[in-house]
Amino acid sequence: MEQRIAHIALVVADYDEAINFYIEKLHFRLIEDTILSDTKRWVMIAPPGSPRCHLLLAKAATEEQKSRIGNQTGGSVFLFLYTDNFQRDFQNLLDKKVKIVRQPITETYGTVAVFADLYGNLWDLIEPSNYNNKDASI
Repeated sequence: MEQRIAHIALVVADYDEAINFYIEKLHFRLIEDTILSDTKRWVMIAPPGSPRCHLLLAKAATEEQKSRIGNQTGGSVFLFLYTDNFQRDFQNLLDKKVKIVRQPITETYGTVAVFADLYGNLWDLIEPSNYNNKDASI
């Protein structure tokens, strides 16, 4: 038996501003942008090197959905972005003026910092300490 998570929905206020943030500031790839109706699109993005799990950008359509923009997890870190080069990617966050919520620290599992996306969702940027181990996967 095989199961995997294919997509994670991220509620956004506007498709284009979200696409621009993730593509321009985080260097994600636009996987798909298909118009489904006058108000709905199927927009998938992913970080480089992520062939299977994608973020599905879902534009908030109701007041309840709008209330969740930037706070899908009640203020906890929502997404975990693994990297093979923490310094490169952290410097990119600084250069692109992405909000850093918690400065880098070294933990037993790796180097980690917390940043916020354009809506305030919290992300961990992590370079696992065992990244160079051929059996470890990010």
